Amino acid sequence: MKRINLYVAIGASVFFSGGAWAQDDSTIKVMQAQIKVLQERIEALERERSMPPVQNLGEVELAAEREDEPEPVSEPAIKVGGALRFNLVYNEESDASVGKRGESGLDTFRLNVDGKLDQFLISAEYRFYSYMDVIHHGWVGYEFEDLSQLQLGISQVPFGLLPYASHNSWYGVPYYLGLADDYDMGIKYVRNDGPWSSHLAFYKNEELNDATNLDRFGFDLVRVDEQQNEEANTVNGRLAYTFGLQSGCETEVGGSLEAGQIYNALVDESGDRYAAAAHVDSRCGRWNFQLQGTRYEYEPVNAPGADDSVVRVGAFAGSYDIDSDADVWVANVAYNLPSPWRLIDSITCYNDYSRLNKSIDDAVDSQINTTGCAIGSGPIFTYVDYILAKNMPYFGAGSLAAGGEDDWQGRFNINIGYYW
Repeated sequence: MKRINLYVAIGASVFFSGGAWAQDDSTIKVMQAQIKVLQERIEALERERSMPPVQNLGEVELAAEREDEPEPVSEPAIKVGGALRFNLVYNEESDASVGKRGESGLDTFRLNVDGKLDQFLISAEYRFYSYMDVIHHGWVGYEFEDLSQLQLGISQVPFGLLPYASHNSWYGVPYYLGLADDYDMGIKYVRNDGPWSSHLAFYKNEELNDATNLDRFGFDLVRVDEQQNEEANTVNGRLAYTFGLQSGCETEVGGSLEAGQIYNALVDESGDRYAAAAHVDSRCGRWNFQLQGTRYEYEPVNAPGADDSVVRVGAFAGSYDIDSDADVWVANVAYNLPSPWRLIDSITCYNDYSRLNKSIDDAVDSQINTTGCAIGSGPIFTYVDYILAKNMPYFGAGSLAAGGEDDWQGRFNINIGYYW
């Protein structure tokens, strides 16, 4: 209707503007030609109106260009990290340390490799100390559709409180017996089914397959002097259940078993060793409570003249005897404080206590109590600990077997590390 009205208006305007022209055939033909031209222009304008707006066409073109752009680069499947840590120590029982008002030095430099390619996993760590360099762990694995894992190589032995039976940098009694944060060579299966956590492992031998080598991170049976025993063919099982999973108060209750052989190189025969532990690990709000009781027993087949009441363990380029039959107790508490400063990400203060009850007659039990805080600030992580120990290795003449000292010795230790 609007188009017809426009034609009539144009025709009337031309007709009345000329008067006599309306009677001339040539004039009428000119008018018809003009009307036809105007009609074509109007139809062209209407076609343009039916097309998408210019800005929409631009958006379509930009979208097409984006499809040609490369996708953002994803994070690498294999990540390389590490840490550099230093110690500042004030030993109350050392005249040199007291005289110098403390000592400092390199704790460790370490490199880590962790990653996943499709369903295949890898995890490894190598550490450098001022007096040795050693592998911490290294394994390859496979992750199944149910997220359970099979790990082959040097992996953490699944026993007791995991991943650690302490909060501090000096650890506790179980570590110095080889019953915590230990790593051996074998195969391990890890599975989580809701609140249930299960581990089953077989370790052919300790991590280096060389019991004469004392340059190692975890404490194992070692061959030194008349003590010529080494670990072989060990089976580990650990089962735990978490109450209140994914709530503000989770409590894990579990048990662990360990059984293996003790091969003696002098007599070419094998004895046996056993260990069992029950633990509770509760994380409620800002609190963490840890309890553990452990019983272990070594039954070596020694050469004549060797003392069966002790076995020799070693790590960190040294070795010492431990009671071959004893009980171990752990009681730890920690509290995560709200940070009062913007530059501090976390503050966790703790008191970790552990004890070795020996079976050797008249032996002094070994104890260690560490009070301190772990402070996180970006890539910097710092432990500030005051350690009290009675009859512990690395504290005077302390011993995890017979003999030793029957007094408490103190040490103030600061461990500062940069992690990446």
